[in-house]
Amino acid sequence: MVHVSLDEAARGGLKVLCLGSHSDDIEIGCGGTILRLAEQYPGCIFHWVVLSAAGVRGKEAQCAAVHFTRAGQLIGPTLKTFPDGFLPFMGAEVKAVFEELKNEISPDLIFTHNRKDAHQDHRTVAELTWNTFRNHLIMEYEIPKYDGDLGQPNLFVPLEQDVYPKKVQFIMDIFQSQRSKHWFQPETFLSLMRLRGMECNAPSGYAEAFYCRKVVL
Repeated sequence: MVHVSLDEAARGGLKVLCLGSHSDDIEIGCGGTILRLAEQYPGCIFHWVVLSAAGVRGKEAQCAAVHFTRAGQLIGPTLKTFPDGFLPFMGAEVKAVFEELKNEISPDLIFTHNRKDAHQDHRTVAELTWNTFRNHLIMEYEIPKYDGDLGQPNLFVPLEQDVYPKKVQFIMDIFQSQRSKHWFQPETFLSLMRLRGMECNAPSGYAEAFYCRKVVL
């Protein structure tokens, strides 16, 4: 298995752009990796952007961004209030947000949705990420859901013993508005990380997985 390091980029202050359609997407998809990066690279800067975060969902997104990063590492979060489920039909307005981001930041690493995700909002964000940031390292995270759209990711981030339970605890504690959903359970998040940990032979047994379409070494 090939191992890739971000140490070279981190020497200049690693800049990470975290993109999510909804207020819990970033945390579910790559929260463990963010916790690991925040600890491993204290000088790392996270630009946090959520497109659909109105009302209580916005408050949850704000709280989560603070919990998943360390003091001095967070830029934002930038919280927009596009209605859930309607991003494809508000393309011009959503595209304008991405154009603003392009003028504000040139990240070393971008976390975004998987382009084959079954949720229409997720696919829109993935497509605009690639349309906007054409010369960047992009890692597409996965979100478990009723539709059963999990695939075969090709990039894995092993998570230490103290990281993966912290991710799940933060998600369950912060996103109270989602607790009524039948799938929003610790077992859901732990089981996916356990499966990906098995696939990459993670020392702890747990990992997050991503789709990485283009990498330049």
